[in-house]
Amino acid sequence: MARDEQLKERWDLVVTKLSKQFADGDELDLDAIIYLIGVQELGQFHRRFKKDHKLDLMHIAICRLLEPYGYYEFDFFDDDGWPHYKVKEQLPHLKSGEQSILMKEAIVNYFIEAEFID
Repeated sequence: MARDEQLKERWDLVVTKLSKQFADGDELDLDAIIYLIGVQELGQFHRRFKKDHKLDLMHIAICRLLEPYGYYEFDFFDDDGWPHYKVKEQLPHLKSGEQSILMKEAIVNYFIEAEFID
């Protein structure tokens, strides 16, 4: 199977499983999945977040997702339990579609590592 086809199949599986679990079957988009990963990484599941914290959660997720690619490195947890990352390498300038593919690949790899999908 071609790499692109495999990524699409795995991405569709992640979207389907997460949508059933968190959105009553309504399809979650990329940003919603990134947000969920941020909540997972923070570990404060039963908390309501304000808009600025939602952006922080997405930042945490992006750092965590791109850490295996060498762009970020975990640095420390602050006193409130929020993880902080430092930039190891600047992200290359990517077109919108390229960014989307990179994030989908990183998300699929995250959920394979977590044994959420095969």
